[in-house]
Amino acid sequence: MASISPTQRALSPDDTAEYLRASFGRDRRVADCAALGGGGFAAVWWARLDNGRQVVLKVAPPPTARLLRYETDLLAAEARYFRLVAAHAPQVPVPPVLHHGRDPRLGEWLVTGRLPGRALPDLDDADDLARYDFGAAMATLHRITGDRFGYDAGRTGGATWSTAFAAIIEDLLADAADWDITLPAPPQRFRALVARHADLLDEIRRPALLHFDGWDGNVLAAPDGTGAYRMCGLVDGERFLYGDPLLDLVSPLLFRRAEEEPEHPFLRGYADAVGTPLVFDEGVRRRLALYRMHLHLLMTVEMPSRGITPANDPGRHARLAELLERDLADLAAG
Repeated sequence: MASISPTQRALSPDDTAEYLRASFGRDRRVADCAALGGGGFAAVWWARLDNGRQVVLKVAPPPTARLLRYETDLLAAEARYFRLVAAHAPQVPVPPVLHHGRDPRLGEWLVTGRLPGRALPDLDDADDLARYDFGAAMATLHRITGDRFGYDAGRTGGATWSTAFAAIIEDLLADAADWDITLPAPPQRFRALVARHADLLDEIRRPALLHFDGWDGNVLAAPDGTGAYRMCGLVDGERFLYGDPLLDLVSPLLFRRAEEEPEHPFLRGYADAVGTPLVFDEGVRRRLALYRMHLHLLMTVEMPSRGITPANDPGRHARLAELLERDLADLAAG
């Protein structure tokens, strides 16, 4: 099968069986398997083993693939994230880590248990309760505290949130230069706006655990005893970092604004779990604008590495440029 993006290995059922034998032993066989869609970084397949267990195999990009700076060792990061959540917030359903492997020939791969349920985009309008559950789960995850801000394991971060966030933006601007990406504003404008808000960012004193990638496709739901869909899984934790909990209010309302939808079920679930209403004062609005700018910048910068060009997806390029321009204007105002 062909790769979806340049970062994804082209796998076959035989390849999947080989990775799973390397994980569980030469006698373990695959009864059935198929590719899973929805992502653009790693190759992802599900498999049913001959003992009946269903697993998910995720294979890292080949060594020849060009990656963004923050994408270093993402599969190892995902294994750490799932283990961390299982240890400190077991009520939040994440996949169990079954094997994390590296091999000179096979590369790097991760095997987890396969969770039940369907992703939120597949549920039409039957997802309000699942979104409420997701908000409550996110609040639970935010109680976990790291020992510094930013990414873990020696990756980009800092002793303060402003230092870490500025370094994260700087990495993306460097990636944009490497890939010759035209941004809707010069890099110095991004840097200046982040620096302008450093004191506001440093109001965050505790590095909370952030999933970051909480868009609908990473949230699974299944019907309960009444037939209502409730959250039953949170996947794709490889982009986790530590910082301001507000950053995790952006991806679940992708291309929207949390401050304009305070009754959104995700936000209601989050507020109920925290125990206090969400207050969208000027400082909160500005931090949310910074985090939307970060997400839209990342989505812009990652396009070439995923094989997305203005020619094959002009709508995405135009939309992200428009969103970034609005983010920058919001941050420059006042």
